[in-house]
Amino acid sequence: MIASNGPYYDLTERWKALRGYRDVRVREVACVNARRTLLCAEAGDSALPTVALAAAVHGDEPAGALALLELVAADGLDPRYGYRIWPCLNPSGYDAGTRASIDGIDVNRTFDRGGRSPEAKAVLTANRDRGFLLSLDLHEDADARGFYCYEYGGGVLGRAAIAALDARALAVDPLEATFDTAGPIRDEHCRRERGRIVPDLTAEAALIGGWSYSIAMARRAARYALTFETPTRRPLEERVAMHRHTVAAAIAALSQASNRPRV
Repeated sequence: MIASNGPYYDLTERWKALRGYRDVRVREVACVNARRTLLCAEAGDSALPTVALAAAVHGDEPAGALALLELVAADGLDPRYGYRIWPCLNPSGYDAGTRASIDGIDVNRTFDRGGRSPEAKAVLTANRDRGFLLSLDLHEDADARGFYCYEYGGGVLGRAAIAALDARALAVDPLEATFDTAGPIRDEHCRRERGRIVPDLTAEAALIGGWSYSIAMARRAARYALTFETPTRRPLEERVAMHRHTVAAAIAALSQASNRPRV
């Protein structure tokens, strides 16, 4: 059960208050075999190419969830696209401030085989037969020195996100020391540069023991898919700003993506 006065309840109420604003639609999607729901929002014209946005699949990473709320409330999304938004993929973890869900599951390892957690199953079922031009999944990293991203799909949208932070003098991780603590991926499984990792999908899935949300989107639903990471050592306000700027920059770069080399 989700507390009626906890962080997720507050997030939900703030999203519901946006219903009807700039054509924002908000509903709750049931998690099969679990007494909880996931908030799902739509914004913009559904006939346009669609961008999928998600956050807080790890409940102790709140900056992305707050950034998505602020972007929509401030009318900060590019009107050339429609949007499907999952404001918080792990409600029970968000309430508890834990990486895992109330079931003790890292939800971000369960998006294969039709969904191996109630949350993953709910998302995959709702997204069935939907195609997305871009998927962005917003995370945080306790070891990071600055922003970095994982990029799938052959694009270079991550570089646009990094450029947006450089223009505002916000920290970008060089991915030297941080890379050694970011997870099981090593140089033989990816290409990396300042602020950007391009993993091998098959190798990453094997190393983490399942499909993350971004892997599932890259394999089955989205032309481009990126995971954004902000440094939890920085103040929350700064991390929220990082997510807002990088989301906006990646979406803005979509119009140029087809003309850029795949790197």
